[in-house]
Amino acid sequence: MLRHAIAAARAAKARLVLPGNLYNFGPDAGDTVAENAPQHPATRKGQVRVEMEALLATAASDGMRSLVVRAGDYFGPHGPSSWFGNLMVRPGRPVRFIIYPGRRGVGHSFAYLPDLAEAMARLADIEALLAPAEVVHFRGHWLERGEEIAQAIRRVAGVPRAPILPFPALLLYLGAIASPTLREAVEMRYLWHLPLRLDNRKLVSLIGAEPHTQLEAAVRGSLEALGCVPKGERDAPSNASPRAT
Repeated sequence: MLRHAIAAARAAKARLVLPGNLYNFGPDAGDTVAENAPQHPATRKGQVRVEMEALLATAASDGMRSLVVRAGDYFGPHGPSSWFGNLMVRPGRPVRFIIYPGRRGVGHSFAYLPDLAEAMARLADIEALLAPAEVVHFRGHWLERGEEIAQAIRRVAGVPRAPILPFPALLLYLGAIASPTLREAVEMRYLWHLPLRLDNRKLVSLIGAEPHTQLEAAVRGSLEALGCVPKGERDAPSNASPRAT
């Protein structure tokens, strides 16, 4: 798919934008991950990501332009395959409990999709200033204690005593015997055990302050989209002013 996208971008003389993630990185990437951190993935999916980015870098040698924006775990409206919507809460149902898949007290990176999209749009506005094969990191919501997102869900949903349950690891491993999707989830669990914080200084140097919706407003937008809380007014994003046109 990426090879076809590269061919299409080359024919259209357009820059190809790839939403990236943390799969590229293994435990040796360090606590704060810059764009040039070592890429020694511990998983098959991570190897695929490294190969994809290598294809883009190679394509740049004959004039094809690309942009990779790496980010943490996606959540927000129109994010149907996220851990947030597939595991932490139950779409279409009020919040009665939250499942948190990570280790308590370990930092975790989350990316609210509207903020990430706004950052990409701002980069598109300065496309001519970017390197041929540009790579930037989107910091998003770095939570020193990853379970803070589960606590925010409780506050937004108005259920301060809702239990925050651990990940049902035994059921996952048993289910993985028969389910390819669950086997993939097992493979990626290490990312919930490592505090990988993305260094966004390069992004900030290019577009200024990173678009950032406050955590509770982002969680509310996500829960509303999933049908877990009624739709209503929510806080306006901070540092997410409309782009100049």
